[in-house]
Amino acid sequence: MATAAPTRFQRLLLPGFAFKAVVIGGGYATGRELAEFFLPSGPLGGVLGMLLSMVCWSVICMVTFLFARATRSFDYGAFFRELLGPAAFLFDIAYLSLVVIMLSVFGAAAGEIVHALFGWPTLAGTLGLVACIALVAAFGNESVERLFKYVTYFLYAVYAIFVVLALTRSGDRVVASFAAPQHPDGWVVGGLTYAGYNVAGAVAILSVLRHQTSSRDAVIAGLLAGPFGMLPAVLFFICMTAYYPEIASATLPSDFLLGRLGVPLFHVFFQLMIFAALLESGTGGVHAVNQRIAGVLGARGIALSTTARLALSAGLLVLAIFVATRFGLVALIARGYRALAWMFIAVYVIPVLTYGSWRIYRSRATSR
Repeated sequence: MATAAPTRFQRLLLPGFAFKAVVIGGGYATGRELAEFFLPSGPLGGVLGMLLSMVCWSVICMVTFLFARATRSFDYGAFFRELLGPAAFLFDIAYLSLVVIMLSVFGAAAGEIVHALFGWPTLAGTLGLVACIALVAAFGNESVERLFKYVTYFLYAVYAIFVVLALTRSGDRVVASFAAPQHPDGWVVGGLTYAGYNVAGAVAILSVLRHQTSSRDAVIAGLLAGPFGMLPAVLFFICMTAYYPEIASATLPSDFLLGRLGVPLFHVFFQLMIFAALLESGTGGVHAVNQRIAGVLGARGIALSTTARLALSAGLLVLAIFVATRFGLVALIARGYRALAWMFIAVYVIPVLTYGSWRIYRSRATSR
């Protein structure tokens, strides 16, 4: 039976949705990361930093997608063997560290959300998220892609409603915040640091690139990935500036804002959206590790079973729970992400923009 041709959604939009799925939970779903990396530069500086991150994401995603297509590398193990050769293990170390810290952040955030909504112990939210991630990741590519698609629709809809509610209730405060004297120091460093650790999402979603049929698909999908990933963050950040600078110290800035909207039912929906964002980001990270292991085993003629995927996912998540309970949400974001950002810039961003670009050029030249 003939295989159906990839749809335009699969070729052009799915990579950006998948990239957004990986970065949003670890990047800004709760607002804690926006407060950490962008609020110190003030409202204007924060927006400038976010736009810088967005441009970095688009450029790096585009080059990454082109390199993956040129080398037929659709899991990050194969990708970095082509990019770094014998030094590919350096990315394995960095990425595994990111996944553990990322899942730790997600677990801590899920615990805080459930505690804020229902007053339950934080461990209940953490375990609920763990179970959902392990279940979705266990069933492979199709299960993960469906999650990316439908959570994206829910997420964008909830963010749109949130922005309308926030601006109609506190738009004057936002205007006053941006009209105040600005000293946007540090926005370049903040933007590059934020882009640095999140851009690893581009290689976490390489499996979805198998739908692309041309270099043009890779270019368009890569350029769209930055805006898809950053637009909700910019809108969220603008709403946060209504309560600048006091919101900077909130563990969950999203909860801080929702409490001031005074719409209890929407508060519940927004927290559910954050939980869904944590689910898709965590699933994307775990799925990339599973695909890496599946690639190694596949080269030896061994298939990674659903049971094995479930066991691997559960192992990573249990480790992450320990880290989350040991260090807490704010400390993980402030310390762990900053260190990892510069690791990824060294072992991924610089190599792919230099050697990777040369390989892409050489591949195009020899195919003419």
